Amino acid sequence: MLTELHSQWHPGEQAVQHMLGVAGRDNPTVHGLKQAHGYRVMVSPLVAFGALDERGRPWATVWGGEAGFCRPIAQDILGMNGIADAQFDPVVQSLFAAGKSESGVEGRIVDDEVIRPEGRRVMAGLSIDLETRDRVKLAGRFVAGAATRTTPGAANLQLAFAVEEALGNCPKYLNKKHIVPHIPKPELVQNPGSPANDGLPLPEEAVELIGKADLFFIASKHGDGSMDVNHRGGAPGFLRVFRNRESDTDDVDGDGGVALIYPEYSGNRLYQTLGNLREDPVAGLVIPDFQTGNVLYLTGRTTILVAERAAAYMPHAKLAVRVDVTEARFVRDGLPFRGEMIDYSPYNPPVRRLAAERGEGDENDGATNAIAMATLLNREVITPTISRYVFKLKPTKSEKKGAETNLRAWYPGQHVTFDFSSELDHGYSHMRDDDPQSLNDDFVRTFTISAPIDPGVIAEVENRVASEADVSRLRVLRDGAEPELEIVVRRHGSATALLAHWNPRVPLEIPVLGFGGVEEFRMPVSGNESNSKESVFIGGGVGITPLLAQAAGVLGTDDKKKKLEILWSLRAEDLPLAVDVFTKIDGLGPVTKLFVTGSSDGALVPLATVKDLGAQVIERRITRDDVLATGEKGKRKFFCCTGPVMMKALLQWMEGEEVVFESFEY
Repeated sequence: MLTELHSQWHPGEQAVQHMLGVAGRDNPTVHGLKQAHGYRVMVSPLVAFGALDERGRPWATVWGGEAGFCRPIAQDILGMNGIADAQFDPVVQSLFAAGKSESGVEGRIVDDEVIRPEGRRVMAGLSIDLETRDRVKLAGRFVAGAATRTTPGAANLQLAFAVEEALGNCPKYLNKKHIVPHIPKPELVQNPGSPANDGLPLPEEAVELIGKADLFFIASKHGDGSMDVNHRGGAPGFLRVFRNRESDTDDVDGDGGVALIYPEYSGNRLYQTLGNLREDPVAGLVIPDFQTGNVLYLTGRTTILVAERAAAYMPHAKLAVRVDVTEARFVRDGLPFRGEMIDYSPYNPPVRRLAAERGEGDENDGATNAIAMATLLNREVITPTISRYVFKLKPTKSEKKGAETNLRAWYPGQHVTFDFSSELDHGYSHMRDDDPQSLNDDFVRTFTISAPIDPGVIAEVENRVASEADVSRLRVLRDGAEPELEIVVRRHGSATALLAHWNPRVPLEIPVLGFGGVEEFRMPVSGNESNSKESVFIGGGVGITPLLAQAAGVLGTDDKKKKLEILWSLRAEDLPLAVDVFTKIDGLGPVTKLFVTGSSDGALVPLATVKDLGAQVIERRITRDDVLATGEKGKRKFFCCTGPVMMKALLQWMEGEEVVFESFEY
């Protein structure tokens, strides 16, 4: 069971957070496996797992191929049933092998022998759905398992995993892929020039895999009591080979050996992986090739590179990790799945090449990946800390076509991703003590779009997806359209401070990297009888914004209204936002219970003004009873957008309910 001690940050995590200037906050990791997390695992086609070998070294792997292969089977227990490489996969060997061969490469898998390790072995996992960019981190213990050999080199694995901790968070750099199952036929590939049986130096095929990889999974540990598995993603080639030579020394700073370097992009600022590496500088990586099924496993020692040390290896990187590899296995056709590329993440920064690889003019440009440029048109201050910003969007030119890009139109409730690096990123040499968070900041920010797009600028075009016979419809902007885009945001951090203090007489252009959002977060509109459930929206502060662009369609007209109830928690000093929202969106006030926190004495807007707009005003925090008393169980669906503390409480209260939520903790 997860103890109160383990629910807080361990010393390594605290040290990294302090080093990077991150303010203290509660650990959002939850005890056990909540129903919402269990469901998200069940609908994910992949799970990356991490385990320790007999020498205590972490290794990582990734299994799956179709949703449902891993699912809850008991309270806080996940069951996995699927095909995997039983010959070279180091995690299979660590968990399922009853013995080791003399070479140490192939463990002895005994068919149908149930493995029940004494004391339950530590392990971790990361379920991931690359089509939705959804992921859940898992940590716990290996309870039991068995393997049955099937085709040569492969086995059907059954595994019971006791989940002690779970956390669903940052999908920021995940590139969308469609996953299908595949039966592996593993073949170990060694470098002919490798004198030792450790897979080093890496064979040429492995180096090529690294050069095109846009995702890998990393396993780390904290002592012998807990592990973590996480992902790292970016544009293809973001992971760089620093050195690939035969090693004559155990000195990781020598001229021999194999070393990889990757940049740590700005994420959710939990630093759980880096916290582990700070205390235990070892890691296991698995680098999959989704097209071929080839896979590279490696384990090694790690070094966290900060500021000048990071930039010395990788110019413009403020934070990076170097992995000095101690053992590797490159396996052809070792994965039980294939993946077809759908779309790259709009967050991906340009590839940051090593210092020795860079040429003249090879600089990071914030507009390189932009699909449009947003020009600030108007700023409207709603409260002292909340403002509305309106931008005009102009699609960028396509170098290949010599014309404007075919810019897709966004849907109500989606968010926009801006790149502020051209205005804010001045490199590590300009860091100041009063802005320590800029140390690990790529200045890419996401904001919910708070107003619907003008339908007059939208066109539809045919999109051939799988074959000439398969046609879908894409919503795109009409030729020459320059639509307006609105966001309502609270001033918090460097990007929003830039917007709040910008002189409107000076043009401000911000690159737009893309639009996104959880598709399920689009609420059913009025008149759509295919979803008859009542929608319950729960928002905290500016978390109301995902509803604003959708509200008119959800509420509908008087003769055809959709059932909608809103629970909105708002600080008293932000009451002008409530007045603004209820005034602009007809019918929203009467379906809202507004929970006002803090003293309303001397507030900019009296409570009576909000009540006059139809809202029910309650001067306290939202409670569990408030949530569960809204709508009817089995006939309602919750949509939540709040801060991490409130979200953690909501997910506990709504156990067993149908819930979708969005998090912008990245």
